[in-house]
Amino acid sequence: MKTPRMQAWRWTGTGRPLTLHDVPLPTPGADEVLMRVRAAGMCHSDVGELDEPSWADKITRNPITLGHEIAGEIVAVGDEVTDWAPGQRVGVHPMGRTVPGYQRDGGYAAHHVAPAADLVAVPDGLADELAAIGTDAGMTSHHAVAVVAAVRPGDRVGIVGLGGLGQLGAQLAVHLGAEVHAAETDPAARDLAADWGLAATYADAADLRGLELDVVVDFAGFGTTTAAAVAAVRDGGTVVMVGLGAEHTTLTTADVVRRRVRIVGSSGGTRADVEAAYALLASGVLRPTIERLPFAQVPDGIARLRAGTVRGRLVVAPSAATAGAPA
Repeated sequence: MKTPRMQAWRWTGTGRPLTLHDVPLPTPGADEVLMRVRAAGMCHSDVGELDEPSWADKITRNPITLGHEIAGEIVAVGDEVTDWAPGQRVGVHPMGRTVPGYQRDGGYAAHHVAPAADLVAVPDGLADELAAIGTDAGMTSHHAVAVVAAVRPGDRVGIVGLGGLGQLGAQLAVHLGAEVHAAETDPAARDLAADWGLAATYADAADLRGLELDVVVDFAGFGTTTAAAVAAVRDGGTVVMVGLGAEHTTLTTADVVRRRVRIVGSSGGTRADVEAAYALLASGVLRPTIERLPFAQVPDGIARLRAGTVRGRLVVAPSAATAGAPA
Protein backbone atom coordinates (compact mmCIF):
# COMPACT_ATOMS: atom_id res chain seq x y z
CA MET A 1 0.00 0.00 0.00
CA LYS A 2 1.35 3.40 -0.99
CA THR A 3 2.23 5.68 1.96
CA PRO A 4 0.11 8.88 1.98
CA ARG A 5 2.19 12.02 1.49
CA MET A 6 1.78 15.77 1.75
CA GLN A 7 3.68 18.98 1.06
CA ALA A 8 5.39 21.03 3.77
CA TRP A 9 7.46 24.23 3.86
CA ARG A 10 10.68 23.31 5.66
CA TRP A 11 13.69 24.98 7.28
CA THR A 12 17.01 23.42 6.24
CA GLY A 13 19.47 25.76 7.94
CA THR A 14 20.25 29.39 8.75
CA GLY A 15 20.60 31.59 5.68
CA ARG A 16 18.80 29.14 3.43
CA PRO A 17 15.36 29.82 1.93
CA LEU A 18 12.26 28.01 3.08
CA THR A 19 11.71 25.14 0.63
CA LEU A 20 8.73 22.98 -0.29
CA HIS A 21 9.20 19.28 0.46
CA ASP A 22 7.14 16.19 -0.26
CA VAL A 23 6.93 14.30 3.06
CA PRO A 24 5.01 11.34 4.49
CA LEU A 25 1.70 12.04 6.18
CA PRO A 26 2.55 11.93 9.92
CA THR A 27 1.12 9.38 12.34
CA PRO A 28 0.11 10.36 15.89
CA GLY A 29 1.72 8.69 18.88
CA ALA A 30 -0.25 7.16 21.73
CA ASP A 31 -0.90 10.50 23.47
CA GLU A 32 -1.07 12.65 20.33
CA VAL A 33 -3.59 13.67 17.69
CA LEU A 34 -3.36 14.17 13.95
CA MET A 35 -4.90 17.45 12.77
CA ARG A 36 -5.86 18.66 9.34
CA VAL A 37 -4.43 22.19 9.33
CA ARG A 38 -7.16 24.69 8.48
CA ALA A 39 -5.10 27.82 9.19
CA ALA A 40 -1.51 28.62 10.16
CA GLY A 41 -0.47 32.09 11.26
CA MET A 42 2.78 33.58 10.04
CA CYS A 43 5.04 35.21 12.62
CA HIS A 44 8.12 37.42 12.43
CA SER A 45 9.98 34.81 14.48
CA ASP A 46 9.95 32.68 11.30
CA VAL A 47 12.29 35.31 9.83
CA GLY A 48 14.53 34.97 12.88
CA GLU A 49 14.75 31.21 12.36
CA LEU A 50 15.71 31.67 8.72
CA ASP A 51 18.09 34.62 9.08
CA GLU A 52 19.67 34.71 12.54
CA PRO A 53 22.31 32.12 13.53
CA SER A 54 21.40 32.42 17.23
CA TRP A 55 17.93 31.02 16.53
CA ALA A 56 19.39 27.72 15.30
CA ASP A 57 20.21 26.76 18.89
CA LYS A 58 16.48 26.47 19.56
CA ILE A 59 15.82 24.18 16.58
CA THR A 60 16.30 20.51 17.37
CA ARG A 61 15.67 18.97 13.94
CA ASN A 62 16.90 19.59 10.41
CA PRO A 63 14.93 19.71 8.21
CA ILE A 64 11.86 20.85 10.11
CA THR A 65 8.49 22.22 9.04
CA LEU A 66 7.97 25.80 10.26
CA GLY A 67 4.75 27.39 11.53
CA HIS A 68 3.77 27.58 15.21
CA GLU A 69 0.31 29.25 15.05
CA ILE A 70 -1.84 26.26 14.22
CA ALA A 71 -5.58 25.59 14.15
CA GLY A 72 -7.52 22.83 12.49
CA GLU A 73 -9.65 19.73 12.83
CA ILE A 74 -8.72 16.45 14.51
CA VAL A 75 -8.74 13.55 12.04
CA ALA A 76 -7.17 10.79 14.18
CA VAL A 77 -6.20 10.22 17.82
CA GLY A 78 -3.64 8.03 19.56
CA ASP A 79 -4.63 4.98 21.62
CA GLU A 80 -4.25 6.80 24.95
CA VAL A 81 -6.22 9.93 23.98
CA THR A 82 -9.61 10.05 25.69
CA ASP A 83 -10.47 13.78 25.90
CA TRP A 84 -10.45 14.52 22.17
CA ALA A 85 -12.11 12.94 19.15
CA PRO A 86 -12.02 13.21 15.36
CA GLY A 87 -14.08 16.11 14.06
CA GLN A 88 -13.29 18.51 16.91
CA ARG A 89 -11.84 21.91 16.02
CA VAL A 90 -8.75 22.77 18.03
CA GLY A 91 -5.84 25.15 18.31
CA VAL A 92 -2.37 24.21 19.54
CA HIS A 93 -0.70 25.89 22.51
CA PRO A 94 2.70 26.65 20.95
CA MET A 95 4.65 26.56 24.22
CA GLY A 96 3.53 23.18 25.46
CA ARG A 97 5.35 19.88 25.70
CA THR A 98 7.33 20.55 22.53
CA VAL A 99 7.34 23.67 20.38
CA PRO A 100 6.06 23.33 16.79
CA GLY A 101 8.47 24.67 14.22
CA TYR A 102 11.36 24.30 16.65
CA GLN A 103 11.21 20.89 18.32
CA ARG A 104 8.67 19.15 16.08
CA ASP A 105 7.22 19.79 12.64
CA GLY A 106 4.95 22.83 12.55
CA GLY A 107 1.85 23.96 10.70
CA TYR A 108 3.05 24.99 7.23
CA ALA A 109 1.70 21.68 5.97
CA ALA A 110 -1.61 19.98 5.32
CA HIS A 111 -1.45 17.95 8.54
CA HIS A 112 0.15 18.35 11.95
CA VAL A 113 0.73 16.05 14.92
CA ALA A 114 0.31 17.63 18.37
CA PRO A 115 0.33 16.35 21.96
CA ALA A 116 -3.25 16.02 23.18
CA ALA A 117 -2.29 17.94 26.33
CA ASP A 118 -1.45 21.03 24.23
CA LEU A 119 -4.84 21.33 22.51
CA VAL A 120 -7.35 24.11 23.12
CA ALA A 121 -10.95 23.79 21.95
CA VAL A 122 -11.99 26.37 19.36
CA PRO A 123 -15.29 28.07 20.28
CA ASP A 124 -18.21 27.54 17.94
CA GLY A 125 -18.35 30.27 15.34
CA LEU A 126 -14.71 31.34 15.67
CA ALA A 127 -13.09 31.41 12.23
CA ASP A 128 -10.11 29.17 11.60
CA GLU A 129 -7.90 32.19 10.86
CA LEU A 130 -8.74 33.75 14.22
CA ALA A 131 -8.20 30.43 15.97
CA ALA A 132 -4.69 30.22 14.50
CA ILE A 133 -3.83 33.80 15.50
CA GLY A 134 -5.15 33.23 19.00
CA THR A 135 -2.62 30.49 19.69
CA ASP A 136 0.38 32.82 19.64
CA ALA A 137 -0.39 36.48 18.84
CA GLY A 138 -3.49 36.39 21.03
CA MET A 139 -1.76 34.40 23.76
CA THR A 140 1.33 36.62 23.82
CA SER A 141 -0.62 39.88 23.87
CA HIS A 142 -3.00 38.65 26.57
CA HIS A 143 -0.16 37.45 28.77
CA ALA A 144 1.79 40.71 28.42
CA VAL A 145 -1.14 43.07 29.04
CA ALA A 146 -3.51 41.18 31.33
CA VAL A 147 -1.05 39.03 33.29
CA VAL A 148 2.42 40.63 33.36
CA ALA A 149 1.32 44.29 33.16
CA ALA A 150 -1.83 43.38 35.13
CA VAL A 151 -3.76 46.26 33.52
CA ARG A 152 -6.80 47.31 35.57
CA PRO A 153 -9.63 49.82 35.08
CA GLY A 154 -8.36 53.38 35.35
CA ASP A 155 -4.74 52.55 34.54
CA ARG A 156 -2.94 54.84 32.11
CA VAL A 157 -1.24 52.55 29.62
CA GLY A 158 1.20 53.05 26.76
CA ILE A 159 1.41 50.63 23.84
CA VAL A 160 4.47 50.84 21.60
CA GLY A 161 3.91 49.30 18.17
CA LEU A 162 0.55 48.57 16.54
CA GLY A 163 1.60 45.56 14.51
CA GLY A 164 0.21 42.06 14.82
CA LEU A 165 0.74 41.90 18.59
CA GLY A 166 0.39 45.55 19.51
CA GLN A 167 -3.01 45.99 17.93
CA LEU A 168 -4.35 43.12 20.04
CA GLY A 169 -2.60 44.50 23.13
CA ALA A 170 -4.09 47.95 22.60
CA GLN A 171 -7.61 46.61 22.07
CA LEU A 172 -7.30 44.42 25.16
CA ALA A 173 -6.07 47.31 27.34
CA VAL A 174 -9.07 49.40 26.25
CA HIS A 175 -11.37 46.48 27.06
CA LEU A 176 -9.81 46.22 30.52
CA GLY A 177 -10.78 49.82 31.21
CA ALA A 178 -7.46 51.57 30.70
CA GLU A 179 -6.71 54.97 29.18
CA VAL A 180 -4.52 53.87 26.29
CA HIS A 181 -1.85 55.91 24.49
CA ALA A 182 -0.27 54.18 21.49
CA ALA A 183 2.87 54.95 19.49
CA GLU A 184 3.31 53.66 15.93
CA THR A 185 5.51 54.97 13.12
CA ASP A 186 3.30 53.66 10.28
CA PRO A 187 0.48 56.13 9.46
CA ALA A 188 -1.66 53.35 7.97
CA ALA A 189 -1.41 51.34 11.17
CA ARG A 190 -2.41 54.41 13.17
CA ASP A 191 -5.41 54.85 10.87
CA LEU A 192 -6.51 51.28 11.64
CA ALA A 193 -6.61 52.20 15.33
CA ALA A 194 -9.04 55.09 14.86
CA ASP A 195 -12.08 53.20 16.17
CA TRP A 196 -10.44 51.24 19.00
CA GLY A 197 -11.20 53.77 21.72
CA LEU A 198 -7.61 54.90 22.27
CA ALA A 199 -6.98 58.13 24.15
CA ALA A 200 -4.35 59.19 21.62
CA THR A 201 -1.94 57.88 19.01
CA TYR A 202 1.56 59.20 18.34
CA ALA A 203 3.98 58.88 15.43
CA ASP A 204 6.98 58.02 17.60
CA ALA A 205 7.59 56.30 20.92
CA ALA A 206 9.52 59.37 21.99
CA ASP A 207 6.22 61.26 21.98
CA LEU A 208 5.14 59.22 25.01
CA ARG A 209 7.89 60.77 27.15
CA GLY A 210 6.61 62.64 30.15
CA LEU A 211 3.05 61.26 30.07
CA GLU A 212 3.56 59.70 33.54
CA LEU A 213 1.91 56.44 32.49
CA ASP A 214 1.39 53.55 34.91
CA VAL A 215 2.74 51.00 32.46
CA VAL A 216 4.11 50.85 28.93
CA VAL A 217 4.10 47.61 26.95
CA ASP A 218 6.79 47.70 24.26
CA PHE A 219 5.69 45.42 21.42
CA ALA A 220 8.39 46.86 19.13
CA GLY A 221 11.61 46.41 21.10
CA PHE A 222 13.86 48.53 18.90
CA GLY A 223 16.14 49.76 21.67
CA THR A 224 15.13 53.39 21.42
CA THR A 225 11.51 52.37 22.02
CA THR A 226 12.41 50.79 25.35
CA ALA A 227 14.34 53.89 26.41
CA ALA A 228 11.32 56.01 25.46
CA ALA A 229 9.06 53.69 27.45
CA VAL A 230 11.20 54.20 30.56
CA ALA A 231 10.88 57.98 30.13
CA ALA A 232 7.11 57.68 29.66
CA VAL A 233 6.18 55.93 32.90
CA ARG A 234 5.61 57.56 36.27
CA ASP A 235 7.90 57.06 39.25
CA GLY A 236 7.55 53.41 40.20
CA GLY A 237 5.92 52.61 36.84
CA THR A 238 6.41 49.43 34.83
CA VAL A 239 7.84 48.76 31.38
CA VAL A 240 6.98 45.39 29.86
CA MET A 241 9.35 44.30 27.08
CA VAL A 242 7.82 42.01 24.45
CA GLY A 243 9.18 42.96 21.02
CA LEU A 244 12.54 41.77 19.71
CA GLY A 245 13.16 44.40 17.05
CA ALA A 246 16.76 44.92 18.22
CA GLU A 247 19.13 42.65 20.10
CA HIS A 248 20.35 45.39 22.45
CA THR A 249 18.99 48.52 24.09
CA THR A 250 20.74 51.36 25.93
CA LEU A 251 19.02 52.88 28.96
CA THR A 252 19.93 55.86 31.10
CA THR A 253 20.75 54.35 34.47
CA ALA A 254 19.50 57.36 36.43
CA ASP A 255 16.09 57.17 34.75
CA VAL A 256 15.66 53.58 35.89
CA VAL A 257 17.21 53.80 39.36
CA ARG A 258 16.08 57.17 40.68
CA ARG A 259 12.54 56.80 39.37
CA ARG A 260 12.35 53.16 40.53
CA VAL A 261 11.15 51.95 37.14
CA ARG A 262 10.30 48.27 37.00
CA ILE A 263 11.38 46.56 33.76
CA VAL A 264 10.11 43.06 33.07
CA GLY A 265 10.16 40.80 30.03
CA SER A 266 7.17 38.88 28.72
CA SER A 267 7.48 36.02 26.25
CA GLY A 268 4.62 33.86 25.02
CA GLY A 269 2.05 32.69 27.52
CA THR A 270 0.10 29.75 28.88
CA ARG A 271 -2.67 27.50 27.65
CA ALA A 272 -5.01 29.62 29.80
CA ASP A 273 -3.91 32.69 27.83
CA VAL A 274 -4.89 30.93 24.59
CA GLU A 275 -8.31 30.12 26.06
CA ALA A 276 -8.75 33.74 27.17
CA ALA A 277 -7.71 35.01 23.73
CA TYR A 278 -10.21 32.67 22.09
CA ALA A 279 -13.03 34.03 24.25
CA LEU A 280 -12.06 37.63 23.44
CA LEU A 281 -11.77 36.90 19.73
CA ALA A 282 -15.11 35.08 19.68
CA SER A 283 -16.84 37.98 21.43
CA GLY A 284 -15.37 40.55 19.05
CA VAL A 285 -13.36 42.36 21.73
CA LEU A 286 -10.17 41.56 19.80
CA ARG A 287 -10.40 42.45 16.11
CA PRO A 288 -7.11 41.71 14.41
CA THR A 289 -6.32 42.80 10.88
CA ILE A 290 -5.90 39.60 8.87
CA GLU A 291 -4.59 38.89 5.39
CA ARG A 292 -5.02 35.39 3.99
CA LEU A 293 -2.36 33.84 1.76
CA PRO A 294 -2.48 30.71 -0.40
CA PHE A 295 -0.22 27.91 0.73
CA ALA A 296 2.04 28.42 -2.29
CA GLN A 297 2.79 31.99 -1.18
CA VAL A 298 4.37 31.18 2.18
CA PRO A 299 7.80 32.39 0.93
CA ASP A 300 6.16 35.65 -0.19
CA GLY A 301 4.77 36.08 3.30
CA ILE A 302 8.21 35.49 4.79
CA ALA A 303 9.68 38.13 2.47
CA ARG A 304 7.04 40.65 3.49
CA LEU A 305 7.60 39.95 7.18
CA ARG A 306 11.33 40.41 6.62
CA ALA A 307 10.70 43.73 4.87
CA GLY A 308 8.36 44.95 7.62
CA THR A 309 5.46 45.63 5.23
CA VAL A 310 2.83 43.47 6.98
CA ARG A 311 0.03 45.20 8.89
CA GLY A 312 -1.70 42.86 11.30
CA ARG A 313 -1.27 39.11 10.76
CA LEU A 314 -0.75 36.88 7.74
CA VAL A 315 -2.55 33.53 7.78
CA VAL A 316 -1.94 30.59 5.47
CA ALA A 317 -4.69 28.12 4.58
CA PRO A 318 -3.26 24.82 3.28
CA SER A 319 -5.37 23.82 0.27
CA ALA A 320 -6.86 20.46 -0.60
CA ALA A 321 -4.19 20.09 -3.27
CA THR A 322 -1.50 19.82 -0.58
CA ALA A 323 -3.36 17.38 1.62
CA GLY A 324 -2.26 14.06 0.18
CA ALA A 325 -4.51 11.08 0.76
CA PRO A 326 -7.40 11.49 3.23
CA ALA A 327 -6.48 10.71 6.82
